[in-house]
Amino acid sequence: MTTKVQRTDPRVLRTRLLIREAFIELLQELEVEKITVNRIAERATINRVTFYLHYKDIPDMIDKLAEEMINEIQAIFQEAPDPPGFTSQILLNMLEHIAENSNFYKVLLASKRIPVFTERLMKLMADFITIRMDKLEASSTVNLKVKKDITIWYGSSAIIGTIVFWLRNDLPYTPVFLAAQLAELLHLPKPE
Repeated sequence: MTTKVQRTDPRVLRTRLLIREAFIELLQELEVEKITVNRIAERATINRVTFYLHYKDIPDMIDKLAEEMINEIQAIFQEAPDPPGFTSQILLNMLEHIAENSNFYKVLLASKRIPVFTERLMKLMADFITIRMDKLEASSTVNLKVKKDITIWYGSSAIIGTIVFWLRNDLPYTPVFLAAQLAELLHLPKPE
């Protein structure tokens, strides 16, 4: 039995990208509460009906954009070696992705701080760090001096916080340099 990979029509992808870009542009000008479907449609050069073919309303669009963001970063994490976790290469790949989409991340994480984006990214980081710690504990004689949950909170907050400040300061360092610096701070294994 073969499974077919379902591909999304390029026109659908293009329209969603137009809506996403229009939303990001409007967020740079207005508070999220003042953004309407009419404004998004006008900025995206589509009509309202087209917007509603893709999303129920603005909260649904925000939720789906957050889900897409998490899926993109999760795909980067899937490249992790076993045990899964941050290596300097995974960190670099994530920072390069964020730099390539910096307008999106600057608005949603660094300036407007729309909670759904920050919360989902924080949960993804915490889950990833938890998996890494569980595998390390099981495979070695690692004896943590700091409670596991505190280590997870600290690690995920430090990484997200550094990314937020990097974005707020208009990416003053390249992803390569920042990844190397974070790898030093976090004592991450180097890529092989």
